[in-house]
Amino acid sequence: TENSLSWPLTDIHQYKDHCHSDYQFKSRYNMWGMGICRGLETKTIAADLSVERSSSPQPKPDPSSLVFGKHFSDHMLVINWSETEGWERPKIQPFQNLSLHPASSALHYSIELFEGMKAFRGADNHIRLFRPMLNMERMHRSADRSCLPLFDKQELLKCIKSLVELDQDWVPFSQNTSLYIRPTFIGTEPSLGVSRASKAMIFVIVGPVGPYFTTGSFNPVSLLADPAFVRAWKGGVGAYKMGGNYGPTIAVQNEAVKRGCQQVLWLYGPEEEITEVGTMNLFIYWTNSKGERELVTPPLDDGLILPGVTRQSLLDLARDWGEFSVLERRVQMKDLMKALDQGQVLEVFGAGTACVVCPVGSLLYKGQMYQIPTMQNGPDLAKRFYKELTDIQYGRKPSDWAPLVV
Repeated sequence: TENSLSWPLTDIHQYKDHCHSDYQFKSRYNMWGMGICRGLETKTIAADLSVERSSSPQPKPDPSSLVFGKHFSDHMLVINWSETEGWERPKIQPFQNLSLHPASSALHYSIELFEGMKAFRGADNHIRLFRPMLNMERMHRSADRSCLPLFDKQELLKCIKSLVELDQDWVPFSQNTSLYIRPTFIGTEPSLGVSRASKAMIFVIVGPVGPYFTTGSFNPVSLLADPAFVRAWKGGVGAYKMGGNYGPTIAVQNEAVKRGCQQVLWLYGPEEEITEVGTMNLFIYWTNSKGERELVTPPLDDGLILPGVTRQSLLDLARDWGEFSVLERRVQMKDLMKALDQGQVLEVFGAGTACVVCPVGSLLYKGQMYQIPTMQNGPDLAKRFYKELTDIQYGRKPSDWAPLVV
């Protein structure tokens, strides 16, 4: 065992003698060499990925009838970890149910996290991802906050690319569809104690999804803004992509539907800071008191906002254009109400992986429905963002944001 060795090791062969295989040696030596502040951090070795092909491939669904999250490909990626053995050899296997101990910590204490990303088939028949390292970096931060073992971001991405390449026939041949990729990281500690998991699993499933806007055009949504409901708070985990942030929002979403709205505008604190819209980041495009146009989105500095990949991409594009001010700052409901009253609001929209951008057309606040002139203004900016990003994603515009898989 490691405890029987003298640390730090001066002769690496001393440690190799204590490993059961060359793979365990490679994985665990990388672990100790990287420096650890908590638990065992090991390096997933994509070169050692094993592949078991499915013997019963499933028929592909009709791209015109795809429903988000209902269809899955023939294979999945699984990587197990334990405190004593580190990361096991990553494997791609036929899509199947998981076998978990009933006391697994993910089931009881929500020690888990996930990511959401997509692969796109372009007109040139090449398959591309979109800024995948931003997803890996966010997943790494979420793992650290969850006290789950850290991993090598590049190596995990290589494994995910291998899964997409194997199931490339599941990437639809349509410019309005994509392959949704769901990396998930769960604690599998077989104990009811509330503590850091000594066992964990990364698994990745993929499946074809259709366009967010089924009509092929932007459909504005109406929002419920009720300060009685809170999505995240300072010092909490709102900035991390954990399942525990999403389950509790379903009741509020249902309440919004009861009141004739499609989504929730999440507010925070006595000043009613605007944070997110549904599961998306929020953008407001307006003119300030000087008559200058600004694009505003809430900042990331207080942990209330999930750092979305689409959010970052819109900020990067707008700053590169240099045509209007781009601000990350707090916006309170009174600011938005005043701007609406004075006719300064041009567009309000959400941004996320599922839809790229989603225009907002109305807002129910304190019993009154306010109309937002997003659609009356085009929406020129929202449509421009949508076209720019989808051109990159589908390969119509070359960009290093969209690395090739196949």
